[in-house]
Amino acid sequence: MIARHGLDARRALGQHFLLDANLAARIVRQSGDLAGRHVVEVGPGPGGLTRALLASEAASVTAVEIDPRAVAAIEELAVASPQLRVVAADALALDLAALVPSPRQIVANLPYNIASPLLVGWLRQAALWERMTLMFQLEVAERICAAPGTAAYGRLAVLAQWVTAVELRMRVPPAAFVPPPKVWSAVVVLTPHHAQPEPRLFAAMERLTAAAFGQRRKMLRGALRALDGAALLADASIDPARRAETLEVAEFDRLARLLAART
Repeated sequence: MIARHGLDARRALGQHFLLDANLAARIVRQSGDLAGRHVVEVGPGPGGLTRALLASEAASVTAVEIDPRAVAAIEELAVASPQLRVVAADALALDLAALVPSPRQIVANLPYNIASPLLVGWLRQAALWERMTLMFQLEVAERICAAPGTAAYGRLAVLAQWVTAVELRMRVPPAAFVPPPKVWSAVVVLTPHHAQPEPRLFAAMERLTAAAFGQRRKMLRGALRALDGAALLADASIDPARRAETLEVAEFDRLARLLAART
């Protein structure tokens, strides 16, 4: 199929194809019982993970792909798989939740170059998803799952852990991909919390974490100056001499709620 469609992996699209059927099946198993679920896959490429999803009990699989070569390849697969739908589009510009009914999940080997912005967009609407099982570069996966006080802890960790329970489930070596990337990858499972912030509060958290970690060497009194940080920190009973990486997610939540109430 790769040869027939001239589907060589392109660096500009962040493509590293996962073709190992056993590994693809293991990744799908991380998403739990898919019976009756409507699954969205982003960046299917030649369809290695797609085939594993079709072998599950998912009610439907919707593959979103921007590369016309891969679209042609996946449409070929869809001819024999009526539960597979192919959407030729840029996932960054789509409301994925509007594509499929509930209960819905995302299972994807994400294109490296857009993985983080994709994730942040999906976190904004986490209430609409049952689960997200996503492959990232290992460094990004570790940032998502990082604990306060560690070097990897930052904006992505706070946003992800604020609205979901995160688990790093699998580390995947470069040799598992075609072509092999220069780094390891990892599968992270994100399960949304029952209670989710309203959009205004999520927007406040985005502003807060962007400011707090934008100059992470600064104390919070300086990093949050543009947000009237001194008053926010005082109201939240947080020492202004602390730095962003020392704050627990619950402390960021306290600050975000105060910020949202003032805007």
